[in-house]
Parts: sequence; structure tokens; C-alpha cells
Amino acid sequence: MKEAMFYRKLEDKKVQCYLCERNCVIPDGKVGFCKVRKNQNGKLYSLVYEKLQSLQIDPVEKKPFFHFHPGSQVLSLSTVGCNFRCKFCCNPNISQTEKIVGKKVLPKEVVRIAAENNCQGIAYTYTEPTVFFEYAYDIAKLAKKEGLYNVFVTNGYAGEEAIDKISKYLDAAVVDVKGSLDQKFLRDYCSVPDGKPILEAMKRYFDNGVHVEITDLIIPKIGDDLKKVEELARWIKDNLSENVPIQFIGFFPSYQCLNLPYTAVETLKKCRNIAKKAGLKYVYAYTSQDPGNPMNNTYCPKCGELLIARYGCSMVDNKIKDQKCFSCKEKISIVEYSHRC
Repeated sequence: MKEAMFYRKLEDKKVQCYLCERNCVIPDGKVGFCKVRKNQNGKLYSLVYEKLQSLQIDPVEKKPFFHFHPGSQVLSLSTVGCNFRCKFCCNPNISQTEKIVGKKVLPKEVVRIAAENNCQGIAYTYTEPTVFFEYAYDIAKLAKKEGLYNVFVTNGYAGEEAIDKISKYLDAAVVDVKGSLDQKFLRDYCSVPDGKPILEAMKRYFDNGVHVEITDLIIPKIGDDLKKVEELARWIKDNLSENVPIQFIGFFPSYQCLNLPYTAVETLKKCRNIAKKAGLKYVYAYTSQDPGNPMNNTYCPKCGELLIARYGCSMVDNKIKDQKCFSCKEKISIVEYSHRC
């Protein structure tokens, strides 16, 4: 265990954790909502520090990042735990478990594994990286020294102080939005009372200079309100930038939502058209049912030429050079990949 960051001591050996927007008040001997931060005798501890549960090498497109070091490889990792309770979670065995499991791996060993396997970066993903913040933070600091990039795949429910602290070492973040932040959907299916902190987190990461991309999981019948899609797209353009990429993700039946159908390709197409009409330049749509769909590709927002071709979570071809369209020379908003020495 490691003493946690971002908490204050209260009376009667209680503590208040402000790592995320839940701001849990935790009695002595109990854990917070995430199940991985425990109050022991008036001190808050991370139960998952150096307890690695998942480790895998992925293309960065699988996270999914489409405008950040395309074609590069990342070492993806997680511990158990999450501060959401998504009924449609695709990793419930590690995000929703109450058992603290994992292999002891030191931060320096994680960085060594990444370097030895020719990874260009490290991704904190699979569960919610905020809940294993101390571990991620220590790894990220070492990774930066070794010339590796750091990326979060996050639900965006972190507190302001946590965002500011990790931003010093964080190169990029995908904020995984669910159901276009529809309020009722978040309450009923994620146990999240309010989506506003997620919007605030997006802006804070963005203002801190972190490269931000956004995904929006569209779930048939419960999280597919096209008006909410438009509201989200307009908010991104007005508060972040027209250049921030957004990807609409098709749902597949999972966990407690096995009775729901796959998201129709036509629905994803509508979402994409709405976001483009709202003024966003880089809009994508992906479903595992149709991994070769052209909506997964990057096109020049000026001349329409195909710039990056993808199949599923892999890049097939990249015609962008020096952040410009090969045809009309339009500047493309992308962080290009360069080999490490």
C-alpha cells in the first residue's frame, strides 16, 4: 500500500478523498466508491499501488487515438478498480471487482518493459487511471525521463488538483464519454449524478496543454439521443476547438446490458453528420461489426482527400507529412509520430 494523494483528515478518523469528483467521505476501516482507496486509522491509502492487473502492447489507435502519434505502439496497463458503475462495462472483471489482485511491478520495471519492447509510450487504460493515480504518476514521471509519452484513457471524472498534477507528465488523453452525457442515462447506467465535471475535465486537460481526443459511446434505446450528440459537438467546438477529434463508438452487448442490440451503422453515421454540421473537422465512427467502414478514416477537412486509412484499430496507410495534406497542403491537426533514438 501507499499513502494516497488528494485527501484531507476529518473528525473521528474519517477522511475525505478529493481525487475524483465523488469526494467520498470514508470512515475508518472502509473504502471509497472506487473500492481501491482505504482509510486505515485516519490515513487514506491506495490498495493498488504497484499491483499490476493488465499489461499488453497495443497500437495507439486501439485506445483510440487517431491524431496522436499514429502508427506508434504503447504499453497498456491497469490495476483493478473504477469510480463509475457502468452497467454496460466491457471490463467488469477488473473494473467492478471487490478483490484487490495484481502482480507487484515497480514503476521503473514498467518503463523498462516499455523500452525493451520498442514501445513509444505508455497508456493508462482498461479501467479508470484516476483510481490508480499514485502508481500512474510515478510511472509517468520515469517514462518522461526515458523519452516515452504518457496517455490516459479516462472517463473524465478526476478532480481539478489531480488533473493539474498529472498534466505535467501527460501528453494526451482520450475522454470516454458515455451516451453523449445524457443526464438520466449517466445516473441510471453509470451511477454518475452529473456530467458537468466531465466537461470541465476536458477543458482543464485541454487548457493545460494536454492533447485531447473524445469518444462517445452510443447505446441503442438508452444512450442514443441525437439532440445530446449535437449539444456535445457544439460544446466541444465552442469550449475546446473545432480541431478536437471525436469518435462515435458503436455499442456491443456486454455485462448487464446483454439484452440491448449492437449500435446500427446508420445511427453512427447520423451522429457523425451531426458533429460535422456542428463545425467539428475530425469526426469518426467505429463499430466492431464493420471494422473497415470508411468513417474510421481521416480525410482532409479542406479537399476531402483520404489521409489516414484504418482497418479496425490499426493504421493501414498515412499520407500526412509535416502535419499537412499531401494534396492541398492544408494544415492537419495531428501530433505526428517520430522514432525514438
